[in-house]
Amino acid sequence: MLKDHNSRDILAALIAFPTVSRDTNLPLIEWVEAFLGSHGIAAHRVVSPCGEKAHLYAQTGPDIDGGVILSGHTDVVPVDGQAWTTDPWTLTEKNGRLYGRGTCDMKGFDALALDTMARASQLDLKRPLQLALSFDEEVGCVAVIDLVEAMRGALPKAREVLVGEPTMMKVVTGHKGGLAYAVHVRGFEVHSSLLPYGVSAIMQAAKLIDWANQKNAENAARTPSELAAAFDPPFTTLHVGTIQGGTAHNITAKDCHFYIEFRFVPGEDPQEWARAFETRAAELSAEMREVHPDAGIDLTRGFALPALTPEADGPAEMLARRLTGDNGRHVVSYGTEGSQFQTRGYSTVICGPGDIAQAHQPDEYLTLDQLAAGEAFMDRLLDDLCA
Repeated sequence: MLKDHNSRDILAALIAFPTVSRDTNLPLIEWVEAFLGSHGIAAHRVVSPCGEKAHLYAQTGPDIDGGVILSGHTDVVPVDGQAWTTDPWTLTEKNGRLYGRGTCDMKGFDALALDTMARASQLDLKRPLQLALSFDEEVGCVAVIDLVEAMRGALPKAREVLVGEPTMMKVVTGHKGGLAYAVHVRGFEVHSSLLPYGVSAIMQAAKLIDWANQKNAENAARTPSELAAAFDPPFTTLHVGTIQGGTAHNITAKDCHFYIEFRFVPGEDPQEWARAFETRAAELSAEMREVHPDAGIDLTRGFALPALTPEADGPAEMLARRLTGDNGRHVVSYGTEGSQFQTRGYSTVICGPGDIAQAHQPDEYLTLDQLAAGEAFMDRLLDDLCA
C-alpha cells in the first residue's frame, strides 16, 4: 500500500489492474478500500448481481448535506487486436506522456480523486467530499444507477457532482443521451427464384435500416433547437454498426440480426424515438406475416441513457467554472454517467484531465501537463471545501 504518494503513484497502481468491462474489478476495489482505509476513510461496496464486480463509495469531512461528489468509473475497454508499443497494464512515461490502458479514460481522474480524498481526510473541511467509483460504464452507463441509489440512501445529499471524463479540464455542461435495440428479423426460407413466396430477413432489415437513414436526413435538415445547436452534429443520430444474416446467395434469409443506437440531443424525448422505431418495426412485421405467419421482427432494448441537460445557474457548473476559470460553452456527443446523477436530483457537470480523442486507442495516454492541471484543480477544490 502506498504511504507517501501522489496522483501519479496512484495512477500506476490503478493501471496495473486489467479491469476490462468483461472481467472482474474486485482486485482494484480491494486496493482502493485498503488505500482509503490507511487514511481513516471507510469505503462501502455495492456488489453486482453476479458478485464479480463492485461499485465503491466513500466520504470524508463533516456528515452534512451540501458536499461534492467526485465520480469516476473503474472499467476500461479491451486492448485485444490493438497495436500497443508499451505494456498497456504498466504505466510508462515517454516524451511528457503517461501511457497505459485507462490513463485518459478515466483512471487519471480516479487517481486524482483518490489522492484528493486522502489529503482531504487531514483537513478541516466545512463540506464533505464524497467518492463514487463505478463499474460497467463502458457498456452502457446503466450499472451506476445502483451506486447512485445506494449513496442517496447512505450519505448526506451532495450539492455538486464532478464527473471526471476527459474534457481537457474544460467544463462540459451537456451531452447527448443514448437508446439502443438489438433487432432480430425472422424471415421464411425459399429458393431465391421463388422470392415472392418467402420472406428475406435481410431485405426486411434493410427497410428498417433505411427508415433510420431517412430519419437522419430529416433530422439533419431540421433547424436545430437552441439546446441542440451547441452539439456536433446538432441533431439526433441513428446508427447501425453491425449486421449478420443469411446462409447462401440463393436462399431468402431466415434470420438477420443488427444493433441500432440513437444518440439524441437534450430536449428530445427518447420515448418518442422508441415509439417511432417500434411502430415502424410492427408495421413491417405485419407485412411479413401476410406472407408467412412465422415471420416478424423481435426487438430487445439495449442501453438507455438520459441526456445531460445544461442547468440554469447550476451549482456544479458554477463550482467547476470557479475552479477552472473556464467560462466557455462546452457540450459533447458521447454519453457519461453524469446524466444518471442529474436525473436523480444532483447538479452535475463533466470535467476531467485528458483528451477524449485518446480514449479507447492503442497507446492511450494522459499528458503530464493534463495530470498537473488536474492536480491544480483538486488543490482549488480542497481550498473551496475548507472555506
